Amino acid sequence: MKSLVTGATGFLGSAVMRSLVSAGHAVRVLVRPNSDRRNLEGFAVEVIEGDLRDIASLKRAVSDCDSLFHVAADYRLWVPDPTTMHEINVQGTRALIIAAHEAGIQRMVYTSSVATLGLNADGSPANENTPSDLSTINGYYKRSKFQAEQIVRQLTTDHQLPLVIVNPSTPIGPCDIRPTPTGKIVIDTLSGHMPAYVNTGLNIAHVDDIAQGHLLAYQYGKTGERYILGGDNMSLLQILQSIDNIIGKKRNRLNIPISVMLPLAWTMEKIALITNTEPRATLDSIHMAKKLMFFSSEKAERELGYQHRPAIEALQDAIKWFMEHGYCR
Repeated sequence: MKSLVTGATGFLGSAVMRSLVSAGHAVRVLVRPNSDRRNLEGFAVEVIEGDLRDIASLKRAVSDCDSLFHVAADYRLWVPDPTTMHEINVQGTRALIIAAHEAGIQRMVYTSSVATLGLNADGSPANENTPSDLSTINGYYKRSKFQAEQIVRQLTTDHQLPLVIVNPSTPIGPCDIRPTPTGKIVIDTLSGHMPAYVNTGLNIAHVDDIAQGHLLAYQYGKTGERYILGGDNMSLLQILQSIDNIIGKKRNRLNIPISVMLPLAWTMEKIALITNTEPRATLDSIHMAKKLMFFSSEKAERELGYQHRPAIEALQDAIKWFMEHGYCR
């Protein structure tokens, strides 16, 4: 059994790769020529160089594979020009799924995101059926993932593809080498750079549990269905306080209203355009923070046997890894 994994040099993709190797799969990974490959070190995987924007490389990558785990995505909450993100997340996904279909791949798992799902106004956990549409989604990244998922679902229907969609929530844990936007929150908190917070919330899950959920979706998922792979719903303040408790440093924080953060984020974005550095806050991220981004994994638990450990353990593992690898100053 040979499985192709995209995004294996990244945070979630590397965790999926590790789960597959542990399960006895022969693993091939598609990586960009100049990518950081630290997350591949120590694993006997076959490396194919390519790019989601290069159809020829996609055809080489899927050749002779039995299954596909498409995890790769351009994951940034701020981009000055969304063109590249659209080419990778939307057009690249379409090209890869078509190439896999033409190569006769027998099973596909597509990594979408809870970003494609709707949210409940009352803060109760959303599920796979909570309605959503493009007009209600903030940010280039989230919109690109919504568009990509729509394409994947249509291709699955049109071609009767053996494909399952998973919608991870917010992964936390080791090997976040980039780091991800959520990983940056952990690092900033450890470094004492999170003196304030807004009233929002996230669903926090250990990256290794989400990765195991991918394998369960491969084994037990129903074709054409989607499954939320999540963990514990926590307010941002609870997350920050949990990190404080883990490292034994109690801090007082200021609650900043969303209305105050919007002009600050606008200013940060204008400065970022000049400095070409990612702003600490963006208008899209502040607009997203207006709602509690809480989700339920009940369907995955019921149909796949998915399980997740307490979020505090995910935070502990992330903190340990970031500190051991010199991310905190």
